Amino acid sequence: MRHGETEWNVEARIQGQRDSELTANGIAQAEAIARRLAGEEFDVLVSSDLGRALATARRIAERCGRSIVIDARLRERHFGVGEGLSYDQVGRDFPDAFSRARETDPDFAIPGGESRRAFHARVTGAFEALAREHAGRRVAVVTHGGVLATLYRFVHGIPVAMPHKVAITNATYNALSVLGSKWTVESWDDSDHLADTEPFDEA
Repeated sequence: MRHGETEWNVEARIQGQRDSELTANGIAQAEAIARRLAGEEFDVLVSSDLGRALATARRIAERCGRSIVIDARLRERHFGVGEGLSYDQVGRDFPDAFSRARETDPDFAIPGGESRRAFHARVTGAFEALAREHAGRRVAVVTHGGVLATLYRFVHGIPVAMPHKVAITNATYNALSVLGSKWTVESWDDSDHLADTEPFDEA
């Protein structure tokens, strides 16, 4: 399974699921992913149904001559009413939203958003469902950074409430495999294919 562009931008604004405009650099990154995927024999292209992830998937699908399977299970739903606000605004409107205490509270949620526990359960369930639904097929997935970070926790057995920073390069390309119920990371943070899009932002 593959991951496309993340949802963060350089202005430290929380990108809402409605944001769907790719920057020039985002377009270059999508093109780079498409070139990489075009050399692979993959069967299905799955994308989140909203945001820049979907915009990225559309460009990849066009370049690779594939249709997209839209899957709302791959959305991020962390920030609820905080979507579109700056981090400072979220911190002001929802005190301690980014505090260590909240970070280790799996049931804390901004109004309208999901708790870490609920998000983790939904995302891991979604990927396990994808594996069952497309058993024996190679699946390319374009989704949001937080979705991939949660999957990383799942694959590595990191508890939901344990603070853990997962560095995910924007438009990174990853390989995962699943055998039975065991998920394995075959490669991680492979950004060599993005060399011709430099410089790019990881914010």
